[in-house]
Amino acid sequence: MIDTGDIDVFLGLDVGKGEHHATAVTPAGKKAFDKRLPNTEPKLRELFSKLQAKHGTVLVVVDQPASIGALPLAVAREMGCPVAYLPGLTMRRIADLYPGEAKTDARDAFIIADAARAMPHTLRAIAGEDETIAELEMIVGFDDDLAGEATRVTNRLHGLLTQIHPSLERVLGPRLQHPAVLTLLERFGSPAQIRKAGRRRLLTLLRPKAPRLAERLVEDIFTALDEQSVTVPGTDAAALIVPSLAASLSTVLDQRKLLAGRIEELLAAHPLSKVLTSLPGVGVRTGARILIEVGDGSTFPTAGHLAAYAGLAPATRNSGSSIRGEQPSRRGNKQLKRAFFLSAFAALGDPASRAYYDRKIAQGKHHTQALLCLARRRADVLFAMLRDGTFYEPQPAKAT
Repeated sequence: MIDTGDIDVFLGLDVGKGEHHATAVTPAGKKAFDKRLPNTEPKLRELFSKLQAKHGTVLVVVDQPASIGALPLAVAREMGCPVAYLPGLTMRRIADLYPGEAKTDARDAFIIADAARAMPHTLRAIAGEDETIAELEMIVGFDDDLAGEATRVTNRLHGLLTQIHPSLERVLGPRLQHPAVLTLLERFGSPAQIRKAGRRRLLTLLRPKAPRLAERLVEDIFTALDEQSVTVPGTDAAALIVPSLAASLSTVLDQRKLLAGRIEELLAAHPLSKVLTSLPGVGVRTGARILIEVGDGSTFPTAGHLAAYAGLAPATRNSGSSIRGEQPSRRGNKQLKRAFFLSAFAALGDPASRAYYDRKIAQGKHHTQALLCLARRRADVLFAMLRDGTFYEPQPAKAT
């Protein structure tokens, strides 16, 4: 919770690309400013200076701390103004407490400012400027975009190969992101072209990319080609599309490899790197995402707050005698929840994590539920590690 006892004016910014709407209210709830504000440093400095000169300490609150909200926060910090963040979902719920149904920038800015004044517990602190985390956030965000693009192109290739030659797809599909398979599809986009190239040519092409796999892969390919003698309509069109998709996928995967190296460098340079990666299942990408979203954990009073923020705390559903029990939460930070979930899955090789997972399975939970329970438990462990600045200490596994 942010201490607002020494704040003399609360400035809410409904941020936008070209301009923001700024509304300032005093501790008594009176508006001190309510106008549009260009998203430029001189205008931001001018407003902050006027409010500081007239009222005193200014708390600057935004509804989006990254991207279009980055400049106001940077200027505010440089001028000595405390800053905070009101999550968008929280703001939408608070908005129901205010009269009117209109959705305007002016109304949103006032709600942000007034919520900071009357409900400071709804605010989230924004950590001080950290170049490493800022760079990580940008690179990891781009890597997430590339991962989505790789999935899209891979699915498209799966679909095309399944349509024109299902047997060939069964051989190439599981290895579709392998450099050797992508090289093959870039050069030969149809079953007829692959067959025409011949075994010897394919071996020469694939050996540099897959020395141990090449011979078996070529034999599997020709076995699959022999299983289909008809040519499916659309095969000629696919022969034009498949090489282009394979080249695009290869480029995206190469970009991800370059980014992974930079992410690893940035993560290793951060003081919390070794603490995070000591937890089984936390790798470079998941560690970077957890660092971006959680930081040093100081903004979360308890492990329960961290779990709730990540959407890992179960939601209780009780209504009379007909609805009882707990369900997985649909709220929270989805990217952080995904990082915890993936790291929990990767940690199943750890004896203690596996034993906990097996206990949940024995209690009747299915795979996803058991993984979510493990992710919730790991959130508690991570909170304690960050709080105490300690590495993960393996615990003896308990028998199921």
